[in-house]
Amino acid sequence: MKLRTVLLAATMGVLPAVASAQPVNGLYIGAMGGYNIVQDTDLSFSPTRAGSHDAEFDGGWAGIARIGWGFGQVAPGIGLRVELEGNYRDNDVDGIKIGGASLTNVGGSQQTYGVMLNALADFDLGLGFLYPYLGAGIGWAWTNWDSVKGGGVTLVDDDDNNFAFQGIVGLSVPIDAVPGLAINAEYRFFGTLKNEFRVTPAGGGGTVEADNYNHTFLIGLRYAFGVTPPPPAPAPAPVAAPAPARTYLVFFDFDSAALTDRAREIIAEAAANAPRVQATRIEVTGHTDTVGSAAYNQALSLRRANAVAAELERRGIPRSQMVITGRGFSQPLVPTGPNVREPQNRRVEIVLR
Repeated sequence: MKLRTVLLAATMGVLPAVASAQPVNGLYIGAMGGYNIVQDTDLSFSPTRAGSHDAEFDGGWAGIARIGWGFGQVAPGIGLRVELEGNYRDNDVDGIKIGGASLTNVGGSQQTYGVMLNALADFDLGLGFLYPYLGAGIGWAWTNWDSVKGGGVTLVDDDDNNFAFQGIVGLSVPIDAVPGLAINAEYRFFGTLKNEFRVTPAGGGGTVEADNYNHTFLIGLRYAFGVTPPPPAPAPAPVAAPAPARTYLVFFDFDSAALTDRAREIIAEAAANAPRVQATRIEVTGHTDTVGSAAYNQALSLRRANAVAAELERRGIPRSQMVITGRGFSQPLVPTGPNVREPQNRRVEIVLR
């Protein structure tokens, strides 16, 4: 009995504390069904009968319907909703003991139906697909012992109503294809204060008080109105085209100022990009490797620069816009000693200014 008192007190204590979490915001409805277990029930007769008395029940079924309101998130990852619930539970009698002796030919059933006001807290753990919740409720319930029999006679055929309470533990899984719809799975501990039933004259008369504690396992659906699908992911920002180059290198064969096919492609690219970068001056500077005399290479570097300038001019760049110079081997791209045939040094640099 002390354990049941603690359960009742704990359930009542949770009710004001459960004020947290969830994705529901606004009106919602739901329905659930499942399996109900009635805890073995202590019986107390008046007038008092000697010995211990109890009733046992088969597993039965339960159903609930509810309508509620979600308040959205009231704290990071936590939200609150309240709901009004109607419930029904039905279990057949499996056994009755009077004075410690089991009666034969038992039968009948217990039906409990009620109205509850629940407060529930939903928790967003960041999983994106699973939302646990806790809740508690209070209300009023009617319990009917329908033709409860033992020893071949009807002992009780009566009903009573009383204060009811419950604790709720559940999981919610949103269905992405239907915004607002979710599958719920719950465990509920549901109980009432002791009910008192009239005992039939054939059962010995008087009254009997009976506990009513239930363990209920439910699964069902909840639909929240006004839920819109999440906006589509923003389109990726267009990748900016790379800025046109401003420096180009045109390479030459050994001791040559003739333009190769690849050299003409590079010059064409420079000529095309000059207007894009709004170049006002184009520097064309020739270079050589270190094979030969300084005077010879100075002249060779200038011939290379003029060959490139002529190709630029052919492609629409005014010669007046160019600054054409030769540096011989005085400014190597790859430093070397004298008389080294370094291909990287046989070049013309085009710089768009």
